[in-house]
Parts: sequence; structure tokens; C-alpha cells
Amino acid sequence: MKWTVGAVVLFALILALAGTASAHVTVSPNETTQGAYEVFTVRVPTELESETTKVELLFPDGVAISRVQPLSGWSYVYGNDSNGAKTSIVWTAEGAGLKDGEFAEFKLQGKVGDDAQELVWKAVQTYANGTVVEWAGGAEAETPASVTKVLPGTGEADHHGAAVAQQEHEEHVSVESGGGSNDINDSLLRSSAFYISLAALLIGVIALLLTQRSRGSKHTAS
Repeated sequence: MKWTVGAVVLFALILALAGTASAHVTVSPNETTQGAYEVFTVRVPTELESETTKVELLFPDGVAISRVQPLSGWSYVYGNDSNGAKTSIVWTAEGAGLKDGEFAEFKLQGKVGDDAQELVWKAVQTYANGTVVEWAGGAEAETPASVTKVLPGTGEADHHGAAVAQQEHEEHVSVESGGGSNDINDSLLRSSAFYISLAALLIGVIALLLTQRSRGSKHTAS
């Protein structure tokens, strides 16, 4: 019985750890439109027992970034090619950075290319202890790059309308949910980590019940 309970508890811990490790750097929205003027949100969680102090985002082919929204406590600098076009951005913490269990959202604005098919956002996350995580792998990788699917455009007239609609949506979310908590909750419910962690919790409860039942049986027998 002890071996059974131990195995169940170990499996629950493995599931819980898998859920924790599944969080990663993401860029939203998941979909956009060719030619659209879009606001992109880069969500960066800290997963180690060390602070995130620097985040580098490489701009994919198919998007021209033009603006960045300042974030208190962070400075930024663009990377440029030989023609002066923006190719990346590096955010650096002015203080301690993001602690374990915290996250930050960095916002950019830019125009999606008229012939873009998808935007693959590669990122590099640096921790205070020197650990560097490159979010640049494929969908099945442990550290995948975030991908934005690009849908066919419907004409130049719709491009500025998309930007206005995006702004109105953000203002609505800010008023209704205090700055985007609904987005966080929706993302949590869509995440496999949520369900894995829930399964781990249920398995742990079952293991506890089995242990108590075993102790009760031994007490009765004695």
C-alpha cells in the first residue's frame, strides 16, 4: 500500500512540475490580418527562483514595428539593420526585475506585411543568476517561439479600421476588467498547464484518502 501511495504522489508531483514548466514567453494576438496596423503584446513570465532582468525580442520578417509603449521600471533599446530598419528590441529592468511567480506585458505597434503568412517571434530571456533561455524552437520544443497566424487582407481601407478596432477593444477590456484580467483568465483556461495542475491536485487528494483509509483499516484490525 505504501508503494502504491508513493507512486501516486510522485506522479502527482511530476504532473504539477510539468504544468509549471509549460508557461512561456508569448506574443498576442494569435491571429492578425495582412496589411493590418496591429498592437502586439509580449507576455513574459518568470519561471525560475531568480529575477528576469532582460528580454530581447527579434522582429520577424513580415512586420514593421514602429512604436513601443513605455513600461515603468524598464528601459528599452532597438536593434537596427544597415538600412536603419528596426530588427529587434531589448527591454532591461532598471530595478530587481520580475520575481518568480510574476510576469510583465510589453506592448509594440507595427504594420503587418501585405504578403505575410505568419509571424514567428523569437525571444531571449535573461535571469539575474546568469541563466539565458532562448524561446526560438518549434511548436513541440520545450522553449517554443510564439507564432502569430496572418490571415488574408481585405484591402487597404480595412487596415486603419483594424487598428481603430484594436484600440477600442483594449479600452473596453481596460474599463471592464481593470487592465486585462479577463485575458489572463481566458489564457489560463485555454492552457494545458491549468488542466495538468488540476489533475495533479486531484491525484494528490486521492493519494491522501488512500493513506487515511489504509491507516483506518490497520487501526480496526488491531
